[in-house]
Amino acid sequence: MVSTRLSRLEGHRRKFMAVIDDTPECSRAVHYAGMRAKNSGGGVVLLYVIADGDFQQWLGVEAVMRAEARAEAEATLAKIAQTVRETIGIEPEMVIREGSATEQIYGLIEEDRDIAILVLAAGSAKDGPGPLVSSIAGKTAAFPIPVTVIPDSLTDAEIDALS
Repeated sequence: MVSTRLSRLEGHRRKFMAVIDDTPECSRAVHYAGMRAKNSGGGVVLLYVIADGDFQQWLGVEAVMRAEARAEAEATLAKIAQTVRETIGIEPEMVIREGSATEQIYGLIEEDRDIAILVLAAGSAKDGPGPLVSSIAGKTAAFPIPVTVIPDSLTDAEIDALS
């Protein structure tokens, strides 16, 4: 059970969370979350989840692989955060977690009760909107906060007009 959101209480602000991955549509979710945050006086949380199944190796190799994955996550987040700073003019929060993406999204929402909106972007490939959108869209009735799904075909200008 998710605790009450705090984002509307004094001393808090509403945060929009975007999940960072290697999909082309990820930038659409980040741009929308950033613009909504800027236009509403809120904040942006960028969550990068390192899949825990990637490290099932011998102990020494596992440590190296985990460190490399962490370095890649940090570099990806730094690049996206810089884009948010330059194009939107706000400072995003960056979070790196390991595990199942859906579990880590739920966990962060439970921990940071200022997160009020999850922003995802749907891919336009013929195999569907993407695994994250598919897994969360099937559970939106039980999801703890509203989920906004952005089509990957929207341009920055179109997103700016909507946000």
